[in-house]
Amino acid sequence: MSTAIVGIGRTAYSRDSGRTTRAMAVEACRDAIEDAGLSPAEIDGICTYMVNDSAQPMDVGWALGIDELAWANAMYGGGNLVADQIATAAAVIEAGMCRTVLVYRSLNGRSGHRFGHVAAPMRVADHEQFDTVSGYLVPPQWFAMWARRHQHEYGSTCEDLGHIAITQRKHAGPNEHALRREPLTMDDYLASRWINEPFRVLDCTSEVDGAVAILLAGADVAADTRQHPVWLVGSANSQSGAGWTQWDDPTEMYARTVGPKIWQRTGLRPADMDVACMYDCFTYTVMATMEGYGFCEKGGVGEYFASGRATYGGDVVVNPHGGLLSEGYIHGLNHHYEAALQLRHAAGVRQVVDAQLALVTAGGGPYGGANIYSREKP
Repeated sequence: MSTAIVGIGRTAYSRDSGRTTRAMAVEACRDAIEDAGLSPAEIDGICTYMVNDSAQPMDVGWALGIDELAWANAMYGGGNLVADQIATAAAVIEAGMCRTVLVYRSLNGRSGHRFGHVAAPMRVADHEQFDTVSGYLVPPQWFAMWARRHQHEYGSTCEDLGHIAITQRKHAGPNEHALRREPLTMDDYLASRWINEPFRVLDCTSEVDGAVAILLAGADVAADTRQHPVWLVGSANSQSGAGWTQWDDPTEMYARTVGPKIWQRTGLRPADMDVACMYDCFTYTVMATMEGYGFCEKGGVGEYFASGRATYGGDVVVNPHGGLLSEGYIHGLNHHYEAALQLRHAAGVRQVVDAQLALVTAGGGPYGGANIYSREKP
């Protein structure tokens, strides 16, 4: 592929931004444009993905001072669509429809609409009414059910999930942008309150307000931008209509098909990755997808993290920024920011030594995808 990340931008992450989602989206996009050394007049495509609160691409473009966009798109969905949005933006560039595309996500995920927060009578429409009878309404319930099945089949434990949370918190410690930086021990983890068994609160993502923007460009533009370009090597996606209750094996996620696809398409393998930004709305998402992408065997993720294979000096550094669990939940686009920062060799004290390749995953359960980035042009 001949598309690269040439600019990255973000706002501060907070629990109460006091701002509109459009204002935050514009700030992140302006930062990404400035980071690339370009001007708003050189941007001709903008896209986003959204559930709950967000801002429309045309409105963001107008606020940036862009009179006309060749392509503006908003997809309905959450973290399952991050990889797909990057891949779609790259396809638009490679098709010659645009020279540059901003991909952004902006949300007041803590002070605005929160999953599981009910402020009015609930009305469940369409097929979701059948899941509601069983009591499944919000993501922690679905993922917890799947995690429990994994424990039954493979003997994974709460401590295995805890090792994931602890490793990522350690990575977040030196990250000044992370919401949760305080040290975390296994005793701390096990003492934290239950959400949906086997999940404790520390198994769950950190809801935040904020925005992230990624600026993609073709090779002609990338040759003359301010930062070292980070090249998109390949993408793969899988979105299943089976949904949460009809999926055939809750011990596996979408990665069981996306993993083989992306390795085949790129000619790479897990052992080639220096950085793995694994979508971590819950610790179990990391567990199931680490297995699905082939980093370790079924039931082996707890030991993989406990033995240091998922951190600096190990096999691969997983979520060096702290991930969604500790840095903050910007629906996964902050994973792409971190991958670009690492492959630029600009992550400061968190830098993975001589990082050349990064896997970034998106989504959980039946829905998701992955992108692979390279420091050098493929």
